[in-house]
Amino acid sequence: MKIKMQKNFSDKTLKEGFNDFIKYCRIRNLSTATTNYYEMCFYKFTKFYSEDNLISTITKKLIDDYIIYLQQNTECNSVSINTHLRGLRVILYYFMKLEYIPEFKISLLKQQKKIKETYSDAELKLLLEKPNLKKYRFSEYRNWVIINYLLATGNRVNTIVNLKIKDLDFENYYIYIRTTKNKKQQIIPMSRKLANILIEYLQYREGEPDDYLFCNQHGQKLTTNALKLAIRKYNLKRGVMKTSIHLFRHTFAKKWIKAGGDIFRLQKILGHSSLDIVKEYVNMFNEDLVDDFDKLNALDQMSENKNYITLSNLKGGRK
Repeated sequence: MKIKMQKNFSDKTLKEGFNDFIKYCRIRNLSTATTNYYEMCFYKFTKFYSEDNLISTITKKLIDDYIIYLQQNTECNSVSINTHLRGLRVILYYFMKLEYIPEFKISLLKQQKKIKETYSDAELKLLLEKPNLKKYRFSEYRNWVIINYLLATGNRVNTIVNLKIKDLDFENYYIYIRTTKNKKQQIIPMSRKLANILIEYLQYREGEPDDYLFCNQHGQKLTTNALKLAIRKYNLKRGVMKTSIHLFRHTFAKKWIKAGGDIFRLQKILGHSSLDIVKEYVNMFNEDLVDDFDKLNALDQMSENKNYITLSNLKGGRK
C-alpha cells in the first residue's frame, strides 16, 4: 500500500491551509458561530487575494495593502475593518505557529469607542408593564417574563433559549447557566423579585424539569431568531423603537455600575473571561457616573458643611 506523502507546507494554498485551520477549530470544539465568523473573514480576504495563492506568499505588506483595499474599495468603516481583521489575524497566527509564514504583528485600526446604547428608564417602564393574563395570549406574557429575566441577569440570547426549568434553584436563589459563549458553566444569583415572577410564570407554563424554561405556544424550544423576533414585536407594540435583546445586557451593566456594583462580580455574572469588556462598560458609561456624585464620593459624605462655593459667588470677587 502506498502512503501518500503530506504536501510540503511551502506548497500549500490558502484554501488548503484554511481547511486545515477549520479542522483545528472543530478539534478544539469551537462553536458553529465562531467557525462561521472565521469563514466570513476568510471569504472577505479571498476577494482581495485569491485562495489559490500560496500561504508562503503572505507578508505584512500584503496585509497592510488589504487594509488599504478595505478602506478605499469597500463601504467598511473602521469598526467593520477591525471585525474582519480580528478573524483573519487568528487564521494567520495559526499559520505562523506552524511556521508556514514568518511571524509578524497584525495591528487593528485605532477607533473611537462608541457609547453603548441602553434602554432608558422611560422605555423600561413601558416594557415592564405587566400584561393582563386574562386578555393576552401566553406569548405576550412569556415575553414580559423574558424582559424581566434579561434585566435581572444580563444573560445572552443563546443562554436564555437553552435554560431548562431544572436550572432554577428557588430554595437557594441560584440560576445554573449551562450554555455560555465560552462554554464554561456558571452559577449566578437570582433576585427575590425575579424568583416570584418565574414561580408565577411556571404555574402557567407548567412542564417537567428537563423542559426548556421559555418555550413557544406548543411547548417547544425557542430558537434564537424566534426569540429576537418575539422581543422586537413586543417592544414595538409597546411603543419602544429600540428592539435589540443585547441592549438589555448593556442596560444591566450600566445600572449595575451606576449603583456602585463591584466590577469583579459584574464580570462573573456577565461571564466575561477578563475585565477588559467590563472596563469598557465603565469607560463608556462614565458620563452617567456623574449623577449624584456629590452624594456618593467619600469627601462629601464626610463633610458637615454643605454650603458650597459656586461660580456665581466668585464672579463678584472679594469685597
